Amino acid sequence: MSVEKEEAQARDFTRSESLLDSAQRNAAVGCADQAQCDKAWSLTKDYVAAHSYTSIVRADAVAIETDVPSRSGHAVYSATRVAKGSGATITLFAQCRGMYGQDRAMGSDYDDCVKQIGPTQNGFVPYLNQHLSSQ
Repeated sequence: MSVEKEEAQARDFTRSESLLDSAQRNAAVGCADQAQCDKAWSLTKDYVAAHSYTSIVRADAVAIETDVPSRSGHAVYSATRVAKGSGATITLFAQCRGMYGQDRAMGSDYDDCVKQIGPTQNGFVPYLNQHLSSQ
């Protein structure tokens, strides 16, 4: 591989990592009270189920988790609900098998994973806001 190609690939990786960091920050939302939080949490479960490659294996008051994918290149999502005052913060997390190699280097399915994770995490809060406001 040429030096130029390696440098371009390194720049793309850095840019993608920055986009993923931003998407993770965008995938957190606060809710004000028990009723709003319960509705947002129910919607979060629906969102995780709709976007994960595998099915939900745990869903309780504080966490929603999906099974680990058996194949590489498939994104799965989980969520946490952390109490904050009378409300909570709900955060959507993502993982994708084959995304990273040794020492968090770019894995064989990195690009496919980024294409799935970025839009899903960035779409999470707008999805909640849209469905909560239509109640």
